[in-house]
Amino acid sequence: MPASTAPQVPPQNVQTDDVQTETPDPTAPTRTRGADTRALTQVLFGRLKDLEPGTAEHHRVRTALIEANLPLVRYAAARFRSRNEPMEDVVQVGTIGLINAIDRFDPERGVQFPTFAMPTVVGEIKRYFRDNVRTVHVPRRLHELWVQVTGATEDLTTAHGRSPTTAEIAARLKISEDEVLACIEAGRSYHATSLEAAQEGDGLPGLLDRLGYEDPALAGVEHRDLVRHLLVQLPEREQRILLLRYYNNLTQSQISAELGVSQMHVSRLLARSFARLRSANRIEA
Repeated sequence: MPASTAPQVPPQNVQTDDVQTETPDPTAPTRTRGADTRALTQVLFGRLKDLEPGTAEHHRVRTALIEANLPLVRYAAARFRSRNEPMEDVVQVGTIGLINAIDRFDPERGVQFPTFAMPTVVGEIKRYFRDNVRTVHVPRRLHELWVQVTGATEDLTTAHGRSPTTAEIAARLKISEDEVLACIEAGRSYHATSLEAAQEGDGLPGLLDRLGYEDPALAGVEHRDLVRHLLVQLPEREQRILLLRYYNNLTQSQISAELGVSQMHVSRLLARSFARLRSANRIEA
């Protein structure tokens, strides 16, 4: 189980001073539930920003946000079903990521909350597997036997005042010494070599020092994804004008020459494109 614990499940309905929010009906069609969740999330964030952190009302609205977006956590957790970890543990860890995303989210950035929260939720789950789960998968029987070997080792150490031999552990559990050795080797899969550890014998720097640098453009990934999503909703001609203006860095006069239209018409098309993008962004949010 992870060190942190998931929050208590909040009540189904949350009453604030001027708005009552209800958890979306789980029996409704998926698309309807998704729209209801987005609308509810938008209302709750609008309410949350006006409340003082630490107050009872702030806690209630924040808890409602967590509950409303738990389906997002379960969706992210389902991607890790093949890891053979209890799904409730994975959901619990993902909920921690959801809470962190809620606390850091700024509705005024113009990005939908699921788009913002998903990398945080998935990142928290991946961190859990990296830090708490075996780095090498072992068969279930060997894992269960390893637990018994560990327990027998502790009992024999207490009884004899020293570390037991492989033969003593095997005799205690009535298994072969080869199985004991296999369990001890399997236990090492809980630990991975540090990326910062130097390579033995060759004096080379650790793997971390040989990895690529952090791309400073990563911070703009979510914005580029949002722009791409909105851009495809424009007519093809307006898409081309925007690309010529902001991707090819052409002036309006150069674009007018390229397309065979007046510069004034190019200016009007750009203004109309911006208006459509802003309108689409409000609808998406």
